[in-house]
Amino acid sequence: MNPDNSSNNSSFLFPPELSWLAARVESTPEPSHEHRKAASDRLDRLTKPPGSLGRLEALGQRLAAVQGRCPPAVDTTRVVVFAADHGVVKSERVTPYPQEVTAQMVANFLRGGAAICAIAKRVGAHLRVVDVGVARSEGLAEPEIEPDPTLDISFRSAAIAAGTRSFTEGPAMDAEQLDRALRIGFDEAERCALAGVDVVAVGEMGIGNTSAASAISACLTNSPVDLVTGPGTGSYGEDLRQKVSVIRRALEVNDLRGVSPLEVLRCVGGFELAAICGFVIGAAHHRIAVVADGFISTAAIAVACAVAPACRGYIFAGHRSCEPGHARLLEHLDLQALLELDLRLGEGTGAALALPLMSVAASIMGEMATFDEAGVAEQDPK
Repeated sequence: MNPDNSSNNSSFLFPPELSWLAARVESTPEPSHEHRKAASDRLDRLTKPPGSLGRLEALGQRLAAVQGRCPPAVDTTRVVVFAADHGVVKSERVTPYPQEVTAQMVANFLRGGAAICAIAKRVGAHLRVVDVGVARSEGLAEPEIEPDPTLDISFRSAAIAAGTRSFTEGPAMDAEQLDRALRIGFDEAERCALAGVDVVAVGEMGIGNTSAASAISACLTNSPVDLVTGPGTGSYGEDLRQKVSVIRRALEVNDLRGVSPLEVLRCVGGFELAAICGFVIGAAHHRIAVVADGFISTAAIAVACAVAPACRGYIFAGHRSCEPGHARLLEHLDLQALLELDLRLGEGTGAALALPLMSVAASIMGEMATFDEAGVAEQDPK
């Protein structure tokens, strides 16, 4: 099941229809070592014992490297939530919730009634909801296309289809659909750049998408399915065993041995995961720091990092969720979570909660005085 990630051959990683993405990856800069060093030097001159602010100092250094400036700035933040449905929910029982919940929750986002709405408002981040492929069944009221104008929320309708195909019957997406989802995500990153966004939190909404994330994680980390599959929205006991069985069957049906990470994404991923992958590559291309949410967004980010290694330096893990696969992915990406609050909701909630830490890390570097500026004596050299 493990794709051959040892190959850096562009033709292996990117099929011809994705040459546009390969070109963006090729021109994506690595985080600036020069600015990271400048940040380290400045932190050592601030009015505090060296290293006394712990991981906040490392966070500030990484931000400076990502933005290519010292001190860094976190003045404008955004939460982008990509939403889509999964065909496996219709064909198999992988979640106790019906597929209609995805559309209902999108409507709830636009009314300001979801957890991510409350959190984004409190941390001062604009909330952006992107429909990449939400299914709407007969009799279900269409979500409000226009968000409540009193809220700092925007919406984009960019549905590729009414959800993916079931990955137990073959690839979840065809090549054209994967291309479209990646482009939608990359375009959203460009919109963030044009809006002057300094740091963006990325989240998702899609009933059944923990199954897709588990399948991707099993492939990318070469892990047994049962070790990277958790309850998601509430699958326990026999339901969880059924979910594991369905994911194993999907991996067998699609035969992902030796394929590229993007082919894994196409076969067992979802529109929202593919959009997140394109979004992360686009954000790195524009030197925007990305705060990952939980298991699902991190699975998509792992694909982005596999095909665009420079992306890894732009990713910050907002939190560590309760899903067992998330810990494995964080280890795989060598990321240390900023928060651990036993969250497992998704929606970008954990990533949004970490935004104030990013802001504080930048403010420390930009607003604290140095020993010379404050007229404070430094420690005596030995």
